[in-house]
Amino acid sequence: MRTISLNGTWKLYGLPQRESGMIHPDRLKDGGPTSLEAEVPGNVELDMQRAGRLEDPYGGSRIGELKKYELYEWWYEKEFETPVPRQGDGRIELVFHGVDCLATYWLNGEELGSSDNMLISHMFDVTGKLKQEGANRLHIRLQSPVLEAMGREYDPSMWAMDYNWAQLWVRKAAHGFGWDIMPRAVSAGLWRDVELAVHRETEIKEPYFYTRSADDKGAWIGALYSVQADPLLLGELTLRIVGTCGTSRFEKCCPVHFSSGNVEFRVDHPHLWWPRGYGAANVYEVRMELRHRDDVLAERTDTFGIRTVELIRSETTSAERPGEFLFKVNGVPIFCKGSNWVPADMFHSKDKARIPRMLDLFAEMNCNIVRVWGGSVYEDHDFFDRCDREGFLVWQDFSLACGLYPQTEEFYAKIREEARFVVRKLRNHPSLALWCGDNEIDQFSLNRGIDPALNRISREVLPAVVSQCDPYRPYLPSSPYLSPGFWEKKDLSLLPEEHLWGPRDYYKSKYYTESKMHFVSEIGYHGCPDVESIKRFIDADHLWPWQDNEQWAIHASDPIGTKGTWGYRIGLMANQIKELFGEVPDRLEDFALASQISQAEAKKFFVEMTRLKKWRRTGIIWWNMIDGWPQFSDAVVDYYFNKKLAFQYLQNVHRDLCVMIDEPSDWHVRVVLSNDTLEEKRGTYRVWDADSGENLLEGPFVSAVNGNIELGRIRISHSDQRMLLIRWTVDGQTYGNHYLLGFPAFSLEKYKGWLKHLGGSMPSGSVMEMGKSRE
Repeated sequence: MRTISLNGTWKLYGLPQRESGMIHPDRLKDGGPTSLEAEVPGNVELDMQRAGRLEDPYGGSRIGELKKYELYEWWYEKEFETPVPRQGDGRIELVFHGVDCLATYWLNGEELGSSDNMLISHMFDVTGKLKQEGANRLHIRLQSPVLEAMGREYDPSMWAMDYNWAQLWVRKAAHGFGWDIMPRAVSAGLWRDVELAVHRETEIKEPYFYTRSADDKGAWIGALYSVQADPLLLGELTLRIVGTCGTSRFEKCCPVHFSSGNVEFRVDHPHLWWPRGYGAANVYEVRMELRHRDDVLAERTDTFGIRTVELIRSETTSAERPGEFLFKVNGVPIFCKGSNWVPADMFHSKDKARIPRMLDLFAEMNCNIVRVWGGSVYEDHDFFDRCDREGFLVWQDFSLACGLYPQTEEFYAKIREEARFVVRKLRNHPSLALWCGDNEIDQFSLNRGIDPALNRISREVLPAVVSQCDPYRPYLPSSPYLSPGFWEKKDLSLLPEEHLWGPRDYYKSKYYTESKMHFVSEIGYHGCPDVESIKRFIDADHLWPWQDNEQWAIHASDPIGTKGTWGYRIGLMANQIKELFGEVPDRLEDFALASQISQAEAKKFFVEMTRLKKWRRTGIIWWNMIDGWPQFSDAVVDYYFNKKLAFQYLQNVHRDLCVMIDEPSDWHVRVVLSNDTLEEKRGTYRVWDADSGENLLEGPFVSAVNGNIELGRIRISHSDQRMLLIRWTVDGQTYGNHYLLGFPAFSLEKYKGWLKHLGGSMPSGSVMEMGKSRE
C-alpha cells in the first residue's frame, strides 16, 4: 500500500447551523459564506486565529469567546489530483484519521457517507470515483455536536457532570465539553491526517502478534495473518516470517491454504521486552513475505515485543483477607511508578507536535507506567512506538469517563465499533499492558445508587471486544472497579485499586496514610506554575490577588469562573498552602513558591508512602505530569514545559534505587532502601541534618532484589521541625532525597533556606531561583 497525503491548505467555511440551510456543497458557490485558509490537520479555532477572526483563546478569559461557535457548522474543501496508477494497484481508499466530529463527505459532488466519531479513523472506498482528468473536489461538512446532543433523549439512568451532558451521546473527547483539568472548547476540525491509500492487488493485511509464554530460555509466540491474493494461488503460497532484535533472530515459514490463518512457534533464548528498570525494552523488527515459489508477491515490516503481561487482582481487600492488584511481566512482579496521561492540548491537532517533549518528561522522571485517561482521545502509533522503546507500560482507558452513558442497543453498537477499531489498531504494541473499560464510571454509579454491574458497556460490550480481538491482554472493567463483592458492603476501604482524592487536606492525613488499597491509580495535589508562566496566561490587571479572581478561576479550569463548579480549586490551593505554612502569603511570588513547595512535598510523600510498603502496595500513578492548557493544577510541568518544584522531588523518589525515611514510630524514623530492579545493588549512603550538618546515619549497603530493606533507625523528637538530607552512591553515581520531619505549620522563610541545600539539582529558572532571590 502507498499513501498520498491530502494534508496542507484547505478552504474552510463556517456559519451558524440553524440559519444555514446548507445541505450540499454546491450551495457554497451560490453566495455562501466567505472562506478562509485552513490547515489540515487542524482545528477551526486555530484557523480563525491565524486569519485574525479570533483572539488567542489560551490567555485571559478569552476562552469564553469560543462559546458561540459551538452552534456552527463547518465546511472543508480541497482539490487534489488523482494519483498516477502503477502496475499492481488495486482499490483506492480515502482515509480520515481524525474528524471532529459529526461529518458528511462528498467527492466530486457525490455523497460518500457520514461519520459520528472523533476518536477513530474513517475510510471510504473511492475506486472508480476519481476523475481521470482534472482535479477532484472533496467536501466535508461538520455539524454542531451540541445541537446533535440536544436532539437526543436522556433516561433516568444517565448522568454527567454539570457541563458535560453532551458527551453522553456524542463520541467526542469528553474533556472538550469542560472539565476540572481542561477548558470548555467544543472544537471542530480535521485533526489528524487525511490521505489516499492505494492498495495493492496482493497484500499482507495487518497481522496480530502475541506471546503465549516467555522466559529467558524460550518463548512461544504466534501470529494471526490475513492476505489479499488470487484465490487460485491458495495452497501454492508461503508466508515467511523473520524477526530480528540485536543478536536474536527467528524465522518461520508456513503454507497459506486460505486468506487467513494462524501460526505458532518457539523462539529460543529470546530478547524479552521489559518495563523500565527491570530490563531492556527489546523490540523485534518482523518482516513478513508472501511468496509464490521464488517470487515475493507482497511484504510488510512490523514491530513486536516478546513478553507476557498479567494483572493479578482480587475483587476486594481487607485486613482479614488481603487482596491483590499486581502487574506481572514475564512472570515477574513489577512495582509501578508513573503518571496519568491527560490531553496534550485542548486542540488535538497540536498533539503530534507536543507529544515527543511530553514523553521526554516521563523518561526523565524514570516512569515505568503511563495511564492514558479516559476523558481524552486514543493516542496514535507514534505515542505507543515511543512507549515501546522506553519501556513504559501503558494502561489504556477506553474513552469513557465520569458519566453514566446510554444503555441502548444503538449506543452499544457505537462503542463496539469504536473499541474494535482501537483494539485492532494498537494491540501489537508490547507497551500496552491493560485495557480498562472507563474512568470512574463505577464510582459515579455508586454515587447515584445504581449497581455498576448494570453497565453493559463495561461488563459486556467492551470485554467481549477485547476477548475477541486481543485475548492475551488483561481487561479491567473500570478504574476503580467496584466488584459485586464490594457492592454487597459498599465500603470503599475494600477497594484494591483506588483514586485517592478525598478531602484534599493535609497530605499526611489519615485519608492518605490509612488507605487499605494496594494500587493508587490517581492521586494529586495542587501547585502554582512559576510566576513568569502565570504572566503568560493571566492578564496583567488580574495577576493579584487570587481571591474572587475570574481569570484565576477560569484557569482552574472552570468555564464560568468563580461561581462555577470548579471555581473552588483556587481556594483549595490556598488552603493547602495554609495547611503546611500556617498562613497564605500576600505576594504572588511567595504564594507561587509556597504552593510549589506544598505540592512537591505532598507528591513526594505519596510516592514514598507507596514504595515504603512494597509489596503490600504495588504501584502509584499520580496525577499528572503536564497540563494541556495554561492553568493552576495538579500537574508538575506547566503547559509551557516549565517544571515545578514537584518534578525534581518526584524525580528523586522515582529512582530505581531510592533511600527514603518513613514516618515516626516509637520515637524513631526508619531509613529504608528500595530497589525496583532485578539486580542486587551495592553502595553507600548518608543521612544528615540540613541545619547542623550532623551525621545521623551512614554506611555501606547491599540491596534486596526487587524489594526493600531497612538500613537503620534515627532517634527523633516529636517536637522537631527539621529537614534531613539523604545521599546514596551506587554504580559510580550519587543521588539525593530529603525528609521533612515534624508537624505543620512550618516557616516559609526557614524552608527557603533548606531549598539552598537542594539547589544543586534544582531546574534552572524554576521556583528554586525565586527562593534564592528572596533570601
